[in-house]
Amino acid sequence: MSTPSQRHVLVGVTGGIAAYKTAELVSRLIKRGDLVTVAMTDAATRFVGVETFSSLSGRPVLREPWGAFEDHESQHVALAGQADIMIVAPCSMNSLSKFAAGFASDMVSLLVAAIDRAQTPVLLAPSMNAAMWNQPATQRHVATLQQDGFTVLMPETGWQACRTEGCGRLPEADSLIEAIDAAIIHPQSS
Repeated sequence: MSTPSQRHVLVGVTGGIAAYKTAELVSRLIKRGDLVTVAMTDAATRFVGVETFSSLSGRPVLREPWGAFEDHESQHVALAGQADIMIVAPCSMNSLSKFAAGFASDMVSLLVAAIDRAQTPVLLAPSMNAAMWNQPATQRHVATLQQDGFTVLMPETGWQACRTEGCGRLPEADSLIEAIDAAIIHPQSS
């Protein structure tokens, strides 16, 4: 449990090359004194290893939705109730779709589903190829998620892993931390 000066940040990592940037985010949050719990999808582990986030956070990385966290409460329910904020970075096109449709089939989507967004902000930081970002379905999902009370951090424009220029880059750690701080200080009203 976090102390009054220490915030509990849930970090969801979904599948995308930008997952390596999330390691810096976790490191910086820990360095400033936040308690960080990382949850990863299976696809995320193809880009960054579980041990990286476990070492940086000093806590186990959550991947399996079937364990008990404390007492006999489901870990996603317990953690959702303890968190001060959640950020999903990178948030893949697939995960945006799942969140918009209300699917909860992995640890990250279960945590997102279990959070009361009236009490705890959830930030989504999409990261994908520019063509994927510009798909009508992606834009519909972003609009739906914003209407549902999520804060969607718009991707940046620049060089992408697919060796093209375009919109879809995950913002740098400084921008993500600013967004986390702003969401905690000035929660979005639903």
